[in-house]
Amino acid sequence: MSRKKKVIHNYVLPDVKFGDPLIMKFINYIMKQGKKTTSEKILYTVLDELKSKKQDDPVKVFTKAIENVKPVIETRSRRVGGATYQVPVEVRENRQVALAFRWILLAAKARSEKTIVNKLAGEILDAYENKGNAIKKKEDTHKMADANRAFAHYRW
Repeated sequence: MSRKKKVIHNYVLPDVKFGDPLIMKFINYIMKQGKKTTSEKILYTVLDELKSKKQDDPVKVFTKAIENVKPVIETRSRRVGGATYQVPVEVRENRQVALAFRWILLAAKARSEKTIVNKLAGEILDAYENKGNAIKKKEDTHKMADANRAFAHYRW
């Protein structure tokens, strides 16, 4: 019998303005020190800016950007007989979303624009068009997994 506890997943309620749980989850990722209203203002301003730049539904642009950044495969360290191998494994759906959010935020913070709204809007637009640092991070992860394909038999 397994000694591990059952994982209780916390499901996020949809946001007030667009009714999309993915947007609310991203708001929670932006949030620092419990300031949810500040992170809501930031993301809603970003979505308004996306609407003005793309002339398209901002929720669709945001969702497509997240889909483009999600990694399908990654490497995990596996110790076998004193040696550590980078073994390629498929990524679970909730981890894909978490990694996509994290990479978009890190890439946005590294940009040179003036405000976080402009940085985040630029990075989401770049991810929507399959370019930018978040997409580069995804491609690097896939290349690393592809390069270590020989160790796939160590998968557990």
